[in-house]
Amino acid sequence: MSNPISFPRKALRRLLPIVSLSLILLMTACGGGGSAPSNDDAMNHAESGAQDGHGDHATTDIQEETASASELPKFLDNQPEQVRIIYTATAKATDLLSQMPCYCGCMKNVGHKSNLNCFIKEVRKEGTILWDDHATRCGVCLQIAAESISMKVEGKSDEDIRKSIDEMYGRS
Repeated sequence: MSNPISFPRKALRRLLPIVSLSLILLMTACGGGGSAPSNDDAMNHAESGAQDGHGDHATTDIQEETASASELPKFLDNQPEQVRIIYTATAKATDLLSQMPCYCGCMKNVGHKSNLNCFIKEVRKEGTILWDDHATRCGVCLQIAAESISMKVEGKSDEDIRKSIDEMYGRS
């Protein structure tokens, strides 16, 4: 089976533990209380909406256009390396992430249609990218993307990845 996502497997495997550790810090920005999300935490996070701070993201999310997916937005300049790596990977996995839900509450409260919108609002026909900084403040968004992309690199089908993400975050 051919894999359309060409992202170094070594970087992704190294990234997952880093993302997990980073969740301790990032979850405080999403109201997670300073610990990595369990399935129950992710479900509560998704259902709590405005109470967890996601209700105001529509007005506070920064969006920036770049000429292509290979050019990252300036709002990532001061972000940790692992966040920039995930943003880079999302640009190479738009088809996959557009099929993955996000369980942080943004689909309900901010109008995101998928996990992709936590990173990229729009891929325009001429190739420009309208990036969104939502995921820079949300460990759930980062973890869903990193896990989805890692599973794709390992050869799993989009359907199996979706099922795994739904099971991990409490919805099967």
